[in-house]
Amino acid sequence: MTALDLLQANLLSPPVLCFALGAFAVAVRSDLRVPEPVFAALSMYLMLSIGLRGGAELSHVSPQTVAGPIAGALLLCSIIPLWCYAGLRRFVGLSVPDAAALAAHYGSVSAVTFAAVTAMLDRQAVPYEGYAATLLAVMEVPAIIVAIGLARVAETASAGRIVATGGGATLLGGTGPVLQGGGQALLAEVLSSKSVLILIGGLAIGAMAGPASLTKVKPFFVDLFPGALCVFLLALGHMAASRAGEFRKAGLLLVGFALLMPLLNATLGLVIAHAAGLSLGGAIVLATLAASASYIAAPAAVQLALPEANPSLYLTCSLAITFPFNIAFGLPLYQAMAQALYG
Repeated sequence: MTALDLLQANLLSPPVLCFALGAFAVAVRSDLRVPEPVFAALSMYLMLSIGLRGGAELSHVSPQTVAGPIAGALLLCSIIPLWCYAGLRRFVGLSVPDAAALAAHYGSVSAVTFAAVTAMLDRQAVPYEGYAATLLAVMEVPAIIVAIGLARVAETASAGRIVATGGGATLLGGTGPVLQGGGQALLAEVLSSKSVLILIGGLAIGAMAGPASLTKVKPFFVDLFPGALCVFLLALGHMAASRAGEFRKAGLLLVGFALLMPLLNATLGLVIAHAAGLSLGGAIVLATLAASASYIAAPAAVQLALPEANPSLYLTCSLAITFPFNIAFGLPLYQAMAQALYG
């Protein structure tokens, strides 16, 4: 299958087409919309399903085998939101919620892009680590936590609930003192938010229960997942299109961001993969994960935790620009970069 065939297959998949249908409904002024209670329930369902399945993958992997790669993956998805947020605030001029929302999407990962890169490697008979899906699982949540934390720090600072200690501390996107009560209070607030709690709780439950125990709930959390995703993206397409006018205000800068970030993040992913001892195939997988942008877990979490963020910004960048770029051009490019690094 050529890159064009892969691009066509993914862009013509039911979830992406449902997203387009939601946008089309706005264009023709249709009254089609997903009720808010249904949308909220779907958000929680999708995050819990992702957490359960990711945790099940972690349950049967030797800790010694994956310790280094997992540490590298966690480092990768924890620092990507930092420079994404800083750049979006400083150079694009986005608001705190919008910058944090985009940082969450670009620090988290795309399961569809992961499936595409592993399929490419399988076709070429390029071996990669069997626990690659574990890296996908552990990389979905940390960036969301970091991004929500950045938003909470900035919101607290702007509300004037900060006390200076020793002259203050530098914050991303500006300067300000440390939070009153220390970082423990901020971490507790982030971890107790329902979006993060569902994701982390799902990972823990999946890891403790294991694949065998989760077989009983597979019809609900696995078999129904694609259909629920279609309805969820239908609603997100409607939301994004209804606020598309706001995207045009910073459109060119955000298009540049959505094309540049995958390249920068993939480069960092390759460096970390090499340092963690991954094979050539594993490095290509990790670089692709770093370059990807979530349009499943992150939108659901952001919608709950940062409802004031503009969906037309983070969905257009992650789903309409970065995703097709990675499928069409990114995968062979990241492979060539990895081959150059590994010799």
